[in-house]
Amino acid sequence: MDIKILGTGCANCQRLEAVTHDAVAQLGLDATFVKVTDPAEIASWGVMRTPALVVDDEVVLSGRVPTVDDVKRLLLL
Repeated sequence: MDIKILGTGCANCQRLEAVTHDAVAQLGLDATFVKVTDPAEIASWGVMRTPALVVDDEVVLSGRVPTVDDVKRLLLL
């Protein structure tokens, strides 16, 4: 599983990364993480509000910090 955290490094972006790491660990998934901080690259994903979560090249969430359970549901889709 390929996971990207899109955001400029703000507190919410850091929380999304932490929540996502927790969800992956709880599910026992094998995932690679990439942080994307370049505004032009973030915009290329069509994301207008950060933080955003990209799973296997699909934007699954943007503009908020979900709970661990929310991320687990997104990862299992």
